Amino acid sequence: MRPRLLFTAMAVACLGAGALLAQDAPRLRGPDPFTREQAAPPMQRPITNDIRVKRNYPDQPPVIPHAIEGYALDLNANKCMSCHARRFTEQSQAPMISVTHYQDREGNTLGGLAPRRYACLACHVPQTEARPLVDNRFVDMDVLTEPERHSGGRSNR
Repeated sequence: MRPRLLFTAMAVACLGAGALLAQDAPRLRGPDPFTREQAAPPMQRPITNDIRVKRNYPDQPPVIPHAIEGYALDLNANKCMSCHARRFTEQSQAPMISVTHYQDREGNTLGGLAPRRYACLACHVPQTEARPLVDNRFVDMDVLTEPERHSGGRSNR
């Protein structure tokens, strides 16, 4: 009898807590009620100026500064490699992919592109003119260390 009573009390407490949390959860976007169908927003224009963008931290994958619509990326083809593979960069003038893309997890150099680096869009993303959904409060490492450089290594904080 006692375990059943304890289980019932826990179930009621969980349901009550769930109901309270669901009421206070903010909606980021979408119609209210969520079951109402709504037209999809228009696709944002990609940034296609081919200008390389400064990276915000070491080892950040570079962003894609050109359109990639229609690029094949499947088991049989990787359109990115037709310009960014080492043997095509002289003709295409595209930057060569990093040597790390030719290494396995243990750092051994392979004869070709590492399978774990084949899906370029897993790390590299195209840019669009879309407004951010949330404010970006990222602070670049150079900005964070700027006071130290001007004070001879002493922090002004």
